[in-house]
Amino acid sequence: MTEPTPNDSLPSSELTIRERRAALKSRIRRRGIYVLPNLFTLAALFFGFYGIVEAMNLRFDQAAISVFIAMVLDSLDGRVARMTNTQTAFGAELDSIADMVSFGAAPALIIYEWALRSLPSPRIALAVAFVYAACAALRLARFNVQIGVIDKRFFNGLPSPAAAAIVTSFVLMIEDRGGEGREVAWYALAVTLVSGISMVTTAKFFSFKAMGRRAISFTAFALLAVGFGFVLLDPPTVAFAVFIAYLASGYLVWLWRALRKAPVASATAEP
Repeated sequence: MTEPTPNDSLPSSELTIRERRAALKSRIRRRGIYVLPNLFTLAALFFGFYGIVEAMNLRFDQAAISVFIAMVLDSLDGRVARMTNTQTAFGAELDSIADMVSFGAAPALIIYEWALRSLPSPRIALAVAFVYAACAALRLARFNVQIGVIDKRFFNGLPSPAAAAIVTSFVLMIEDRGGEGREVAWYALAVTLVSGISMVTTAKFFSFKAMGRRAISFTAFALLAVGFGFVLLDPPTVAFAVFIAYLASGYLVWLWRALRKAPVASATAEP
């Protein structure tokens, strides 16, 4: 004989009311907007917008730094949502919109105002800036529809924050050396096109998501400290070099996989 549960002593009408209230609270909780992670997202959106304003005011170093601040905040909002178990569809959509402003529109406008508009053809300058912004939008849209089907260890295409970091660190590097955008306009065109097109390729870029849950050796930690020391020597140049190396890593992995598959493909093609 089973023992009665506490709910067995309640009238059926009162039990039904409690069940309805619990279901209503659960529905409201699922549809609710959590403040903490979305504050980080809005802060990232603000600094992306502020970068655009600073570029319009011709303060390009401040504009580029604003994009880097937006990168830091963008990396925190998702972590905060996972740590506090407050992940929602609303937060994911807001994050994509903020990323489009901070890592799509802002870098495109910064590099356009800083260097591209100095090109001989205004149409080429406008086209290159638009290609970057359009590729960022396509990259974010593809990421949203592939969240549940791709390997979380890799990004499919260069992440938009990394592409923005390449463009803005290039601006910072030249500005730190006393140069001007018009002096390196063609180099800026190449950097912008490569960064933009890399976002929509199928090359695999390491996501570093698994590294946060793994223990590292003391030697690796010491090397990490040395790396931070090198960053302090010349932050813009080191940042540009690091993100260029990250960009190259995706194509090297893609080339390595293509070479591994090539002998198999040629062997199957033989009669």
